Amino acid sequence: MITKADKNATRKKRHARVRAKLTGTAARPRLNVFRSNKHIYAQLIDDVNGVTIASASTLDKEAGLESTSNVDAAVKVGELVAKRAVEKGITAVVFDRGGYLYHGRVKALADAARENGLEF
Repeated sequence: MITKADKNATRKKRHARVRAKLTGTAARPRLNVFRSNKHIYAQLIDDVNGVTIASASTLDKEAGLESTSNVDAAVKVGELVAKRAVEKGITAVVFDRGGYLYHGRVKALADAARENGLEF
């Protein structure tokens, strides 16, 4: 039987493999996605300087969500993070799916970010 801890450990291994190949810079930051059972979070990270440039999550009051664990919430977070990035003059990013499969909420967030001005 596979436990939740085992699933997260294998996700972390996948994420480490992805992170070995991806690096965010000031000109092209890394769009990192973290998905929990209840929420989804997105951050734009400059790995060279070690700073978070912009972030958005389902916990933001600005999102105004009724449910935080569905595809609609992920779309709203994607729109928010893209809007905040464009306000800071960032349009090109490197997408980091965080070891999650690229479908469902992760894909919805990525597509919404693309539609709102981010290129990756």
